[in-house]
Amino acid sequence: MKIAFVGKGGSGKTTLSSLFVRHLAAGRAPVVAVDADINQHLGVALGLTEEAAAALPALGAHLPLIKEYLRGSNPRIASAETMIKTTPPGAGSRLLRVGEDNPVYAACARPVELDGGSVRLMATGPFTEADLGVACYHSKVGAVELCLNHLVDGPGEYVVVDMTAGSDSFASGMFTRFDMTFLVAEPTRKGVSVYRQYKEYARDFGVALKVVGNKVQGPDDVDFLRTEVGEDLLVTVGQSDWVRAMEKGRPASFALLEDGTRQAREALRDAADGSYARRDWARYTEQMVHFHLRNAESWGNAKTGADLAAQVDPGFVLGEQPPLTPPRPTPLTPLPTPQPA
Repeated sequence: MKIAFVGKGGSGKTTLSSLFVRHLAAGRAPVVAVDADINQHLGVALGLTEEAAAALPALGAHLPLIKEYLRGSNPRIASAETMIKTTPPGAGSRLLRVGEDNPVYAACARPVELDGGSVRLMATGPFTEADLGVACYHSKVGAVELCLNHLVDGPGEYVVVDMTAGSDSFASGMFTRFDMTFLVAEPTRKGVSVYRQYKEYARDFGVALKVVGNKVQGPDDVDFLRTEVGEDLLVTVGQSDWVRAMEKGRPASFALLEDGTRQAREALRDAADGSYARRDWARYTEQMVHFHLRNAESWGNAKTGADLAAQVDPGFVLGEQPPLTPPRPTPLTPLPTPQPA
């Protein structure tokens, strides 16, 4: 299942998404974690050193490889150069799976060892000096959207994406790629403002949205959030000594995480599992095509010089195709994690 963590800057979405990833890894679930935020902090939150996190390969830098691999033998796609971030798969396309080895993971993912298990970590990559003044961040996350469009995930498999802050996710169709979106909100007026935007924008697309109240200090904070977001409030999280130690670079064993925070992680997993059980692959594919056609007409056709509407395979439904045999992958090299002080 595909899960997004969103929220305003400073709300704690990266911290909570990293705790959720740790929770899944501790349960031995297959996990692909993706840092799609303009501020790349998920790697460090998962215990990597600053140097190791900065050395993660950028998805955007490998976009030609990603396009060529996913294109496969799809006859509707004349060349990898005509693929854009919204290009949907069709007959002959190569699909990604959470637990497999493939050239995309070999180039763009790195394993991170956590308490009780390991996860694959991918990152969009930060702005570079060459990007300043000439590129928007959505060009960076285009590789993430393309991969999500071609990813077939099953029950008990998790793709967790730490999204960019605020409502910037709505600049593309990526907000519809998730079975569950967890919006992290502080118990303040500013904290719930992003929730209202997200709720309004997502209203017509069947987006499953739940609010995670963070930095909650007492019953008054809980009452405030419940009044503002109603039944969308899933769970609240307060102060965590474990998180504070982790943020200081002194991580303790994940088994020592406080019971309240651990129970919140279990509530998130239950909500995500329940949402995946209701996934409609046909609707999922229709939404993918909808945003591709919009992007094609708006800018894609002019940029590529091709009729991108012709890339749509009307008989294809993601999730119903047998896997293709991928080329032999390159072995992954684990990244180091810091030792407790």
